[in-house]
Amino acid sequence: MPYRAPLADHDFLLSQVLGFDRLAATPRFAEATPETARAVLAEAARLCETTLAPLNRIGDKVGARLENGIVRTPPGFADAYRAIAQGGWIGMAARPENGGMGLPLALGTVVNEMMAGACLALQIGPLLTQGQIEALEHHASDALRATYLPKLISGEWGGTMNLTEPQAGSDVGALRSKAEPLGDGTYAVTGQKIYISWGDADFLPNICHLVLARLPDAAPGTAGISLFLVPKFIPDAAGNPGRRNSLSVVSLEHKLGLHGSPTCVMQYDAAQGWLVGEADRGLAAMFTMMNNARLGVAVQGVGVAEAAFQQALAYAEGRVQGRTPTGRAPITDHADVRRMLATMRAQVFSARAIALSCAIAIDMAAATGAPEWQARAALLTPIAKAYGTDTGNEVAQLGVQIHGGMGFVEETGAAQFARDVRVTSIYEGTNGIQAMDLTARKMSDGGAAAFALIDEVQAAAESARATHPDLATDVWNAAEALREGTEALLKQDLTDRFAGAAPYLRAFALVLGADAHLRAAHVAGGARAALARVAIRRLLPAHAAHLAEAREGAAQLYALSPEDLAA
Repeated sequence: MPYRAPLADHDFLLSQVLGFDRLAATPRFAEATPETARAVLAEAARLCETTLAPLNRIGDKVGARLENGIVRTPPGFADAYRAIAQGGWIGMAARPENGGMGLPLALGTVVNEMMAGACLALQIGPLLTQGQIEALEHHASDALRATYLPKLISGEWGGTMNLTEPQAGSDVGALRSKAEPLGDGTYAVTGQKIYISWGDADFLPNICHLVLARLPDAAPGTAGISLFLVPKFIPDAAGNPGRRNSLSVVSLEHKLGLHGSPTCVMQYDAAQGWLVGEADRGLAAMFTMMNNARLGVAVQGVGVAEAAFQQALAYAEGRVQGRTPTGRAPITDHADVRRMLATMRAQVFSARAIALSCAIAIDMAAATGAPEWQARAALLTPIAKAYGTDTGNEVAQLGVQIHGGMGFVEETGAAQFARDVRVTSIYEGTNGIQAMDLTARKMSDGGAAAFALIDEVQAAAESARATHPDLATDVWNAAEALREGTEALLKQDLTDRFAGAAPYLRAFALVLGADAHLRAAHVAGGARAALARVAIRRLLPAHAAHLAEAREGAAQLYALSPEDLAA
């Protein structure tokens, strides 16, 4: 079934549930009216449905390949990328003074989700460029911004980020890449980086790499890391690609999925680079890009989940097997299949609502500078990333299950969704790391941001008692259990917190998803209320088990030695 952009769901969430109109009430986003938002998203939807979606299967079957040091992309990818760039979609949230549209990140997040649902392998490239734009806007010198931002925002050039090395994965502080001063304000960057998405492409005249490396005599660990901009071609005096820099693609990774997206091993041999931000503050600068990317990855999961759900529903409606209470009918009439489809739909709505709530909080923080919005955005980022990508994985697997044996056969495309989305719970910080971030750094305020959000969930539940008293009671009680679970978590040491971090994050996400469903039921009723009943009565109860696990601490885990586990 062809991919259909879920415009109605996005419009409903933004206008009826999440309060997108608050952005237009700020001077920064005064032009982001509901009418403007609908027009922008409708145009993006057409691009996704007509240009990107037909490439999803092609990218998987043909894949990217390395020929004579140049990455050759699948047929159609170059034209589709040009359509993305020419439409201004890469720079839609970038600052107008640098050539961007200056639209809210919330709209950019919707567009990123739709593009991921249409063709995730291609969407990764523009997402990384958006992250680099964000990092340069905040941390680069005026000269670097003037040279690189117009090219990146227009999509003429692409951007990447280079963190990982063979010995330095999640432990970024173990990296060994080095940068030696050249005496002219630039640096010679040497080292090897792995897992570099879109490290090269045959349709881009230049690719700009943000590379983490160490200056001479830098402190060990993360305190001694600096960030450098290392282009494939050194810009000449006119700002055009000049001489080739001393960097190369060594090989492409052979991956489970995302075959159309080139994942490169990059080698830097005294490549000329420019310092971005302050020396030894590279990780802080890179995290500007990482936080942008984490929300982007959250909606990659949501986008693939949406596409997998659409295909599974279409297949189920056309597949006749056995007898149901209504007679011989499509398998959608079998209760278990209906359960799986309803679960998929409810999870997608929840994950989408959490991600868009996070994007709106980021926008409100940017527009107002209010500490409470900054805290809300920081709190929601790890929840959005982990739950969004977990949803992508779980919904894609349910899609395979609904297809039955045909889901295990590549021709249907159901398996591709499961293969492609698998990495989203790994890259840009594993979901375990997201949970640890939530329970450590994001609780450094004593839980103030978490409790404020829980208060809002309970206030909304009180309002919904007038229309859906039973569902409102369930959500209020779950929020209260989350409050008590948060209080218990704050009394634990870090090791105990980390042992229960993943289930705590999942419980938080279930409560936030139920809150969004309840708000939807309250304002719309009908099918929205029916779906809310599935989410609140079938999915939300798991929060209690997750919170119980979060309270257990680490002792029982460490009571099992590696030898015990292997016995």
